[in-house]
Amino acid sequence: MEFDITAYKARTDRLRWGDLDLEAFREQPLPEWSLRCLRYMHDVEFHTACYLRDLLVTQAHADPEVTAFLSFWVYEEFWHGEALAAVLEAHGEAAGADRVGPMRGRLGAREKLRPIGMAAASWAIGADFVAVHMAWGAVNEWTTQAGYAQLAQRSAHPVLSALVGRIMRQEGRHIDFYASQAERRLAASLRAQRLTRFALRRLWAPVGSGVMPPAETAHLARALFSGPDGLGVARRIDRRVDRLPGLAGLGLVEGALSARHGEMGECRRADVPMALTA
Repeated sequence: MEFDITAYKARTDRLRWGDLDLEAFREQPLPEWSLRCLRYMHDVEFHTACYLRDLLVTQAHADPEVTAFLSFWVYEEFWHGEALAAVLEAHGEAAGADRVGPMRGRLGAREKLRPIGMAAASWAIGADFVAVHMAWGAVNEWTTQAGYAQLAQRSAHPVLSALVGRIMRQEGRHIDFYASQAERRLAASLRAQRLTRFALRRLWAPVGSGVMPPAETAHLARALFSGPDGLGVARRIDRRVDRLPGLAGLGLVEGALSARHGEMGECRRADVPMALTA
């Protein structure tokens, strides 16, 4: 189904949570394993502006529909970060700029050079590079939405579940855009299919793993995707990737979980509920 950018622009709004009782977190705080996931999600949501920077130095900036979507996408993602910051603050934790500034400061030269590499790759590959980004974005949004769903289910906190549900609805519209763009661009070019398949197989990693410490990515994987139900979620995402032209059989998400098996095993069992470590 073709994405309706006009309807999306009319529907876009900042996430709102003023009607939710965040004081409930003071009386019924989230467990540490859940807060650790929220810190990760908070930092990654606020890093979306840097991902946008990387996209706009590629040929994606020449497509008015893509840039229209990205303008609203980064706005909505910013407010997702603000919402998670409010939850962390309700637990007496640093959030917002107090967390994001030090996080960005730790990224080093590789992050500074990333836009140069993206621009050079886009210049060398041409328009098909946009297809790679759209497929990559679809995978990231599928895994992000699944991560939020797992967090809400496993944390079993009514206020968190309500807030996460609102975030997930907006993430669903982001999925619709990236997936529709990826399907159309991949279907139109066998070269785009080959490039995208190569990039995802060789370079894709779970959302945030490029900016967060490996131990934090491993914790997120263990806390949200362990056990039979977590593996089932990973496989459902992989089946969605399979349906994109030329991308069948990659097994990206299940493979990423398997690759982090050793790191996940190093996490203390006390970090997550016993029901999730069985």
